[in-house]
Amino acid sequence: MKDWWEVTFPKGRQTVTITDAHGYPVQIAYGEVGSGKPLFLLHGLGSWSYNWRRSIEPLSKHFRVICCDAKGYGFSDKPVHRREENGHQITELERVVRELCDEPVVIVGESMGALISLALAQSSPELIARLVVVNAPVFAERLPHWGMWLLSQLPLEVVQTIDSLRLNYLFAPLVREIMARERRGVMFDPSILTEEDIYWITYPYIEIPGTLTKVAEELQMAAKEIEFWQNNKPNMLTKIQSNLSKIDCPTLILWGEHDNWFPAHHGHKLHQNLPNSQLKILPECRHDASLGASGAVNEAVLSFLRDTQLIDSGKVV
Repeated sequence: MKDWWEVTFPKGRQTVTITDAHGYPVQIAYGEVGSGKPLFLLHGLGSWSYNWRRSIEPLSKHFRVICCDAKGYGFSDKPVHRREENGHQITELERVVRELCDEPVVIVGESMGALISLALAQSSPELIARLVVVNAPVFAERLPHWGMWLLSQLPLEVVQTIDSLRLNYLFAPLVREIMARERRGVMFDPSILTEEDIYWITYPYIEIPGTLTKVAEELQMAAKEIEFWQNNKPNMLTKIQSNLSKIDCPTLILWGEHDNWFPAHHGHKLHQNLPNSQLKILPECRHDASLGASGAVNEAVLSFLRDTQLIDSGKVV
């Protein structure tokens, strides 16, 4: 099967080295295509750049589209022997943006990528010209899936042993079947998920050691965040929620009408708390909007950027 990076981006998969939240150098994998104002596409928890495969070409007609894998995901470094602290994603996204761009950027983030984007807009507003958030778990009350909950409860040493023994590789057909079934569960029309999609969605888990460990670690931090939020202890979720009104860049909120992980009324609530925002509910869409409603997402993003004067007569300004 052809390398997805090579097929999608003129220079294939590239890497940029940043200093992570611990102060260590890490390599972040990314691809870029197009020219003009930079537009970042950010994936959610457990995913990687491939999730945006149906948006890259349409958006690159107007923008310099950059897809990057967050640390621990996809093809980026996975420092499994260092434990993370919540909020590291915000610091690392900021450093990637600063390293790759010298002007304010457009960020389109899905799910966890959307949450991190909101936090970055609060901490470093000068970096963001326009913001699009898709199905953001900003008011999450629990981990939305039993598999996530299970991984969040397993000792990381157990997960790391599974990873280091390459059990995912040994049982690759089973891993693909399980992940395909779960991915179809967050799609309004599961029939559009192809065998090639399944191959690439599961590729990091099967072929790249450390992926499962880092995702489990992120889930454990997410579970702890929700627990602290419910018990009124200091947490990142409350901080983001409390500072939503401080985000003043034009923001588009996209939400799947049938999102079975985070209901659409969360989108309405986010809209009410973001003074300079627009809300668009995506019909026939569940949580996986970047694939399940890619056409509607692309159209909404381009329309929003035209309305907010970033595209004029088909040209980026």
